[in-house]
This record gives sequence, C-alpha cells and structure tokens, in this order.
Amino acid sequence: MLSKSVSIFLICLGLCFSTSIRAESNSNTKRQTINLRDAIAKTFEHNPSLRTFNYQLKAQDGKELQAATSASPEVSFLLEDALGTGVFEGTDNAKATLSIGWVLEGETRQGYKDVARAGTLSLTAESNLKRLDAAAETAHLYLICLANQSRLINAEKTVNLAKKTVFAVKKRVTAGKTPDAELSRARAEVARRQLEHEDIEHELSSAIHLLAAQWGVIDPVFTHVEGNLSTLPVTTSFEVLKTQLEQSPEFTRLLSDKRLKQAELKLAESQSGSNWRVKLGVSHFETFNDQALVAGITIPFGERSRNTGRITEVRENLSQSSAKEDELRVRFETSLYVLYQELQHSMHRIDTYRSDIIPQLENALKETSKAYDLGRYSYFEWRSVQAELLDARSALVEDSIAAHLKVIEIERLTGVSMTQATTK
Repeated sequence: MLSKSVSIFLICLGLCFSTSIRAESNSNTKRQTINLRDAIAKTFEHNPSLRTFNYQLKAQDGKELQAATSASPEVSFLLEDALGTGVFEGTDNAKATLSIGWVLEGETRQGYKDVARAGTLSLTAESNLKRLDAAAETAHLYLICLANQSRLINAEKTVNLAKKTVFAVKKRVTAGKTPDAELSRARAEVARRQLEHEDIEHELSSAIHLLAAQWGVIDPVFTHVEGNLSTLPVTTSFEVLKTQLEQSPEFTRLLSDKRLKQAELKLAESQSGSNWRVKLGVSHFETFNDQALVAGITIPFGERSRNTGRITEVRENLSQSSAKEDELRVRFETSLYVLYQELQHSMHRIDTYRSDIIPQLENALKETSKAYDLGRYSYFEWRSVQAELLDARSALVEDSIAAHLKVIEIERLTGVSMTQATTK
C-alpha cells in the first residue's frame, strides 16, 4: 500500500501530465504510449532497489519476533556425595537435585521489544522515502521523455518552415529575382534542421529506455509517453509549503530514527546491571529416602553499571540525531525557497513568451514573408525573423520543462501536493 505522501505526490503529477500527447500532435494515433501512473506503478512493483529493500523489511520482522521471545528456562541436574570412597562409595548416600532456573529480565525484555519496534518504524519510514524518491526519479525521466517529444514537435515545425522557405526562394530564383546562392543556403538549412530532428529522435529513444529501466525493462514496447507540457501548475504560497516540511518523508524518517535511538538508550540503561536469576527444584536424599525443596536466587555483586560505554555511545548518537534535525530543517527551508523562486521565474518567462514574444514574432514572420515575396526584404532579414521565432518556441519548451522539474522537486521535498492543474 502506498503511503499518504506518495499517494498525494502521484495525484499531483497525474494532474500535471493528465492530458494526452495527442493534444500536441495528432499525427501518430497508433503509437504505443504509457502514462505516468502506470510508469510509477511498474516502478513500485519491479524496481530492483525497492525489491531489495523489501527483504530488509522482512528481516526486521524476524527481529521483532526474536525480541518478543523470552529467554528459555534452564533445567539442571546435580548429583552429590556419590561414587566416592568410604561411606560415599556407590550411591547409597547420594543427594540428587533436579531444578529449573530462569532469568528475571524485567525492563530489559521490554527494551528489546521497543528497540525492535522502533527499528521497524524507522525502516518503514525509510521505505516510504525510497518509494517517494523512486516515484520522483521516474517522474523526472518521464518528463525528459515528454520534453523530447515536445522538442521533436518543434523540430518538425522547423523542418516544415525550412522546406517552405526553399519553395519560396526557388520561386524567386526561377523568376530571376534572387541569386542561386540563396537557394543553396535555404537547402542547406533544411538539411541542418533535419539533422537536428534526427538528434532529438535519438535522444527520445534513449530517454524511453532509461524510463523503462526504472522497472527493470531493457526493451520497452512503448515509444511515447502521455502528457502535455502546456499544462502548468497553479502554485501554493511559499509559506504554506514551508509549514509542510516537518511532515515530509525525510523528516518522518529522521524522527523515526530518533525514536530508535531513544529506545536503544533505554535498553542500554536497563542493561547496566546483570539480571537476577531464580532457581527452584527438588533434592532427593538417598540415605533417608526423602525429598526437600531447593530454591535460590543469584544477585549480581559489585559495580552496578557495567554498560557505561554503550550508554555513552547511544546517548551521543541520540544527540547527533537532534543535530541532524536542525541541519535538515535549515537545508530543506533553503532548498524550498530556491526551488520556489526558480519556479516562479520560469512561470513568468512562460507567460511572457506566450502572451508577448511569440505572438509578436509570428506576426513579424508573416509580414516579413510577404515582404520577401515582394522583394522588399532580403533573405537574410527573412531568416533572422525565422530564427528569432524558432528560438522563442524552443525557449518556451525549455522553460516549461524547467517549471515541471521544479514542481517534481518541491513535491519530493515536501511530500505533499502543491499544485492544481490548469491549461493556460
């Protein structure tokens, strides 16, 4: 079963990537695709690192079982005054004692149980953290696939634009209004853009394989992932996110580790003195053919505290956990602040490119294309506007990728949902 923090994390990511890639391109309807939820579910089920950790959790169950098992009683038999010389020859005057003894463990046994139970809670917290990290890593690789798909769509548009340019230039060359050199440059541009398209195809293929490796698959059957980079988050305020840090999986793991150290300290203190031993039995006196009750108790003598070194060790480990808690709080708040600021900056850049830069450049390209056909602009001026528009579209994709990456990192850091999805 998924922990609450992992479930919330998946819900948020599912919202961000819920729109199918068909929203960006309707060209390849028969593509084999995978969605984010299935990718993460496969990771949880088959990720080698997580599967290895499951054995550690099962081993901890054995520790709990062992800690609950009290020390077994000891049965002893003692024969005295027999097989000697004189009156003690043979067994006529022998005394035989059969007894049972056990250790009075007191708080020590409970200490073993508390340590084992705290160890289980600590491992469970670490397991949740590992699962959240695995989900975040899968989401990160998934986003890389989605990013390359968006880059590929941009590259297709770029190739098409370059081909249209060749067609327009060829018309002017045929009409004798443009030198042949411009047509050669335009054709070279098509070849260069096609190479860029091929590069992105290779990068997408590699990203798909890296994603599938998260669940141990080396030959994936899917070729694309579902999602849409244009779906952007509406963020929660920084102050609200900061209040969630101490409920994050990392803090939970640290607090569980601290409770384990506290249980170990209590156990070490209970072991500072030896346990008392009790014995109860019956003696048989062969001489009188009588029996008598035998009872005894063994009480440790001497220095009371025999576990001083262990107590010191565990107490210092506990102090270290407290220091780590302070260090983690400072590091997490700083990381959260930096990530949040970077996210806000990426969102601002996206808004600017969408509302101001790209529409203006698209209009400029339209007017420049008309002017080139009429001979008012040179090929160089036309290509300059094309390059500016292509750069702006690429920047929009990269800023969208950056925004989604920051969302993933903030989600992993806090372990809670910070977004709602909206398509701008």
